[in-house]
Amino acid sequence: MSSETAARPLRADARQNVDALLEAAKDVFAESGVDAPVRAIAGRAGVGVGTLYRHFPLRSDLISAVFRREMDACVEAADELQAAHPPGEALDEWVIRYTQFVAAKRGLSSALHSGDSAYEPLSVSFSTRLVPTFARLAAAARDAGEPVADVDPEEFLGAVANLCHGGGPDAAASGRAERMVRLLLAGLRSPDAPQAS
Repeated sequence: MSSETAARPLRADARQNVDALLEAAKDVFAESGVDAPVRAIAGRAGVGVGTLYRHFPLRSDLISAVFRREMDACVEAADELQAAHPPGEALDEWVIRYTQFVAAKRGLSSALHSGDSAYEPLSVSFSTRLVPTFARLAAAARDAGEPVADVDPEEFLGAVANLCHGGGPDAAASGRAERMVRLLLAGLRSPDAPQAS
């Protein structure tokens, strides 16, 4: 959102418009990538293009807001999973959630590596939020006596992301990515995997 919009609280109808725009943009980006026409996003949200630009003056503002919101949900899921499952299962389920998060973000990688300074905070959030979340879940599983390889969290999440790209937005590609990530998880969780010292 523009810095003006972020500085003052939104009216309820404006908040609904922002939520509708973010949800529509998430879906359109998943289907068509981050270069999808803003008219398609506004139409799906049920608002005019002017409303979209009022809240998100630049495409990068909208992209960043969508990915930040989705990243927040992915991080928050870790606590929910830890409360509901044993540590090893919480780790596995969170990695699958992360896989679904990444697989649905067509164009995120190219946006993050575009050199556009608007995306710098997203890269920082990846390192300061998602990486520690994985590390915390892996440590909890290890502490509970589960076999979890001593891997670099950033490298592991990068490997998961690499498995998610290139397959397209369809369900078959998403399913392939998830199957490959489950194989990666099996290796991470193998009793023969190198353990933390």
